Amino acid sequence: MTLAVRYMTARTLETAPVEFSEPGPGEVLLAPAYVGICGTDLHIFHGDMDARVAAPAVLGHEMSGRVVRVGAGVEGWRPGDAVTVMPLRWDDTCPACLAGHQHICQRLDFIGIDSPGAMQQRWTVPASTLIRLPDSLALDRAALVEPTAVAVHDVGRADVRAGERVVVVGGGPVGILIALVARAVGADVRVVELSAHRRLLAEELGLTAWDPADDDVPALVGEWTGGADVAFEVSGAAGGVDTAVDVLGVRGRLCLVAIHPRPREVNLHRFFWRELTLVGARLYDRSDFERAVALVADGTIPAGRLISKVVPLTEAPAAFEALEGGGDVMKILVDCTTGTEEASA
Repeated sequence: MTLAVRYMTARTLETAPVEFSEPGPGEVLLAPAYVGICGTDLHIFHGDMDARVAAPAVLGHEMSGRVVRVGAGVEGWRPGDAVTVMPLRWDDTCPACLAGHQHICQRLDFIGIDSPGAMQQRWTVPASTLIRLPDSLALDRAALVEPTAVAVHDVGRADVRAGERVVVVGGGPVGILIALVARAVGADVRVVELSAHRRLLAEELGLTAWDPADDDVPALVGEWTGGADVAFEVSGAAGGVDTAVDVLGVRGRLCLVAIHPRPREVNLHRFFWRELTLVGARLYDRSDFERAVALVADGTIPAGRLISKVVPLTEAPAAFEALEGGGDVMKILVDCTTGTEEASA
């Protein structure tokens, strides 16, 4: 048995013992150490993804941990290895896969949403999903590799280049990570965020942050550069879409990162008049993950500064409620090592 956090129904989580499977051929049994709670997990918690998530469902896909056992035919991994998981399984037969875009497989199994996730003391996954972590990287920091991989992919999709002016609309965890990754490639970055707490953190990290409630953001961009080269919409709000479009200069690129649950009105005349480009960005591939590991390991991403709180597995349900307020919290990690004596070795 292993202790796990499971989604039961809207706004109801339980921490309870569950059975875990021994690793079969090509699989690896992991001991998750830390698991981050992300915006998608909150959508599940609110019941917004009940059509996709089959309750009871073990949550979690932002993780770090160690190998416990390997199944038959698994090479290159041994007990004790520090790892994170790229939580994607694709079918290799759909049009997306055949075109080389396996990460957006049309029958994708996103582990932690479509199948059991990492918020448990023991977790069996395909060996093909493992990403090696350097021994020098603390496992709590390493739990931020997955959202950093999202940011690396987003910055790549937007083709951000050194010297470009970039506006990130939404200064939550992914927004801040996008800003940091864009800065690492040499861009000049501004963050637009309503929360004073998150703006302060951005500024402490050396980023310039604006408050859209008090600041005329398009006017500030006009004074700064006359029009941004790239805008990232990470807020998920209708107003964020408007801001991201309004700040772009001629032939600017809008990268849509946030998941918008309903259609939004978009100023298409602006797209026509300035020859703007809209780019979607979803998930990541292995090269994004490997780049993310390097950025977290070398301190380019100051992961420790983004961790607001670490809670034991038994307090995970309360942590979801704490995150609903959003503004004063950045990233909460669930410590899956607490009570490990309850999990079978």
